[in-house]
Amino acid sequence: MGRETTGSMPVLPCMVVIPCLNEAEHIEALIDRLSPSANRLGMKIVVVDGGSVDGTQEIVKTIAAAKPEVSLLYNARKIQSAAVNLAVEELGDQFESFIRIDAHGDYPEDYCDRLIEEAEASQAASVVVSMATKGFGAFQKATAIAQNSRLGNGGSPHRHGAKGHWTDHGHHAFMRVAAFRSVGGYDESFSHNEDAELDYRLRAAGHRIWMTDKTFMVYYPRASVPALFRQYLGYGRGRAKNILKHRAMPKIRQMIPLMVFPVVVGMSLAFLNLAALLPAGLWAAACLGYGAWMAVSQRNPYAPLAGFSAMVMHLAWSAGFWLQLLNFRKREAPAP
Repeated sequence: MGRETTGSMPVLPCMVVIPCLNEAEHIEALIDRLSPSANRLGMKIVVVDGGSVDGTQEIVKTIAAAKPEVSLLYNARKIQSAAVNLAVEELGDQFESFIRIDAHGDYPEDYCDRLIEEAEASQAASVVVSMATKGFGAFQKATAIAQNSRLGNGGSPHRHGAKGHWTDHGHHAFMRVAAFRSVGGYDESFSHNEDAELDYRLRAAGHRIWMTDKTFMVYYPRASVPALFRQYLGYGRGRAKNILKHRAMPKIRQMIPLMVFPVVVGMSLAFLNLAALLPAGLWAAACLGYGAWMAVSQRNPYAPLAGFSAMVMHLAWSAGFWLQLLNFRKREAPAP
């Protein structure tokens, strides 16, 4: 398929890939939001479902019957990395590029337009975006505040936002099919952190990644403590797997939270010496104090709870990292 033109803007033949699982509450509204740009830019919307049992598949089938630009694929492996790989395997020959969409996120109406424009202007293999996190209930709002702050994201550019620049990683959005295929696509052994792992291989192969400041996506965090803990436990495991696979040193902003799980475990030694409580106490005080400071500076009543949300994220991420590392060391240990 050759290049087409819509108005004065050159358009890369592109498909939108939406991995999803049990997104009946969101999928119709998301497709409605993306359909105008899909029609305007000549794109196909591919929903890749991981076995939803809440009616998501039926909703997409109904939409696809009325909208020829929408189609449904079945992802037996369920996880997002496998969903995108499947879409590229099945349909990649028809498109030069794809845009990955999170089924539980929200996007500006011109999201796809801006990504394609940036891809044309930069000639990057991948165009990534920053995330603006928003919440509704009290805990979700507090978690959004934490994730939008240095306390929760460590100054990560794809969380904090920045001027357009070349980067080593960001939230995945636009990708050229040829570059994606040249490095083997996503590693399906990763249920989390698959995007950062792929970015490592893209850069190692000489491909460039552009962080755009022309658009962004809206992310809605987990709305309960157990769900947030499980999510960040997976993130920690994924980061450890990435580091172990590529023998890459973690960044400073990642190394600091690594100490949280050890100092929390160290509290068990308090029966020997109360000083064992001090490191964990300092960490908790720093998080809660930062939340209080944000409450005053931002005049936000949910900010004090953001300190607690950050503690959940730090502990879960650190625990996931160390558990993955210990499991790896156990598997690598020679048999007696």
